[in-house]
Amino acid sequence: MIHVFIGTRAEYIKMAPLLSRMEAASLPYRLIDSGQHADRSESFRAELGLREPDFAMGGTRSVNSVAAALWWAAGLGRKLVLPRRLDRTVFGGRRGICVVHGDTPTTLIGALMAKRAGLALAHVEAGLRTHRWLHPFPEEIIRVAVDRLADLLFAPDDTAAEELRRRGVRGRIITGSSNTVSDALRAALAPGAAGATPSTTGMSGGTRRGESPRRTRPAVVTMHRVENLYRRQRRQALVQTITRLVQTTPVRWYVHEPTRRALGSAGQAGLEASGVELVPMVPYDEFVRALARAPFAITDGGSIQEECALLGVPVLLWRNRTDRPDGLGENAMLSRYDPAAVEAFLADPERWRRDPRLPQASPSQEILEVLAEWVDGRGDHGNG
Repeated sequence: MIHVFIGTRAEYIKMAPLLSRMEAASLPYRLIDSGQHADRSESFRAELGLREPDFAMGGTRSVNSVAAALWWAAGLGRKLVLPRRLDRTVFGGRRGICVVHGDTPTTLIGALMAKRAGLALAHVEAGLRTHRWLHPFPEEIIRVAVDRLADLLFAPDDTAAEELRRRGVRGRIITGSSNTVSDALRAALAPGAAGATPSTTGMSGGTRRGESPRRTRPAVVTMHRVENLYRRQRRQALVQTITRLVQTTPVRWYVHEPTRRALGSAGQAGLEASGVELVPMVPYDEFVRALARAPFAITDGGSIQEECALLGVPVLLWRNRTDRPDGLGENAMLSRYDPAAVEAFLADPERWRRDPRLPQASPSQEILEVLAEWVDGRGDHGNG
């Protein structure tokens, strides 16, 4: 049996293409929701066309603060004490392999539970590193720990695969053609997708003759990482940058709930008074279409860096380091919080634009084939 253990919005988006392919191939799997984004996971599944989980953990509220994360993790951690109960409840008494994704607290909890219950472990998006234990925190620590536990490691590219080989991980390394976000992006922008239009499905980001994209389409902004939210200087520097930017370019800031709290009511009011459009997080296909049409983006999100690289959209990374090579030096500039670098990018973001580069191969299909082979080879379709 294949157990898929996820719980955040990004995990749902990046794993949805794999889950859909499992359904189409009639490959049985159990979906386990960690509860990390408990109050929104139902809407994620509805948006992405996924079924209800076989087992849901946690409570009814999302983990949107450090204190909440510690309490949530402690509650789930207690389940590790009783492996037999863990096996019967979380994994339904079924043997096989547990698939986790990325580098979130859900990733680590899922990996520890799987190993404690005696299951094999597969890590999707393995091998990413910044080589700084605390930057970002806790993601860097989580990905290294999970890679060491994993039996199958799905690296999204050659760079990640080589990193895993250098570290001497014991599991089998499988190098994919790209990150699974490429499948999610293709589905969201496909002709006939909900709300899709010719201009967004074409992903050209072009404008009519004589039109300036900076004057007609809003730049996309997001910020949600701990390294920015809880460092006032970095957070305020972005606010000041956006406040200046909106004088010449429309700005749409997609605000995560932790970001809303970090900005505070006064900070949000100040941004709106300056002309910044603050909007809550929207369905993935709607966000991707806005990103594809944007003159540029400013973000600290790793997934958005990947999406911009595939779309060719100029992007300024509000980070000191990134674990992803996607687009660096081509369509993506790493700001390192350097005012001179920020101003250089904003002076002419269009020079960072490149043609879209969606791969022909499907990384989700590649993962599916390996998992199906693994399960067939061990006869793990039934009860353990």
